[in-house]
Amino acid sequence: MLSVELHCHSELSHDGRDPVDMLLEQAAAVGMDALAVTDHDQLEASLEAADLADEYGLVGITGMEVTSAAGHVLALGIEEPVPTGLSFDDTLDHIADQGGLSVIPHPFQKSRHGVQPHITDEQLARADAIEVYNSRLLTGRANRQAEAFALDHGVPMTAGSDAHIAEMVGQAVTEVGAEDRSQDAVLEAIRDGRTSVVGSRTPWRISFRQFAGGAKRRVRRRIGELL
Repeated sequence: MLSVELHCHSELSHDGRDPVDMLLEQAAAVGMDALAVTDHDQLEASLEAADLADEYGLVGITGMEVTSAAGHVLALGIEEPVPTGLSFDDTLDHIADQGGLSVIPHPFQKSRHGVQPHITDEQLARADAIEVYNSRLLTGRANRQAEAFALDHGVPMTAGSDAHIAEMVGQAVTEVGAEDRSQDAVLEAIRDGRTSVVGSRTPWRISFRQFAGGAKRRVRRRIGELL
């Protein structure tokens, strides 16, 4: 089994803080086997991280967190950015056209751009996998809803730290029964449902710090754009 971090953000995200080398260092330090940097609507840092991953003893997985018209979708194993603002179904189709894997993060948390209730159950079940454990949820209710849905509809399950600072990388992990240490093998194993999820909730004070820091960075960037 490989321990994989499938959901974290670098400084390229509007609410991220740290460069990819710090994310890679943390992933290696806590015993991860693979890492996907999934910035909001940006792919550049993820491609960089995937190129550097081997230097840290990691498998690099490319990806981004796409803002669809319905909410957020993780696109893994892609080489080109997926357009933002498309319908949920079109977003999944664009990911599939690249041979990528679609994972729906925090689908039942409206405050964080979860896709429910904006799509039908049938649409949600189209995804390759559903994130059933997100460490940044303040209560476990939305995670339990996601797990129940995945079990009821036979959709593979993943976990993600959703880290926006390096220290939280590895807080939630997807254990993957991959046949070898490669991006293709990891994604194929997830698609086949050869996964288990482990993790712990991000402490509320750190969640608040991540949120507050992200808000400040968004303001600074907005001011910079206006200037």
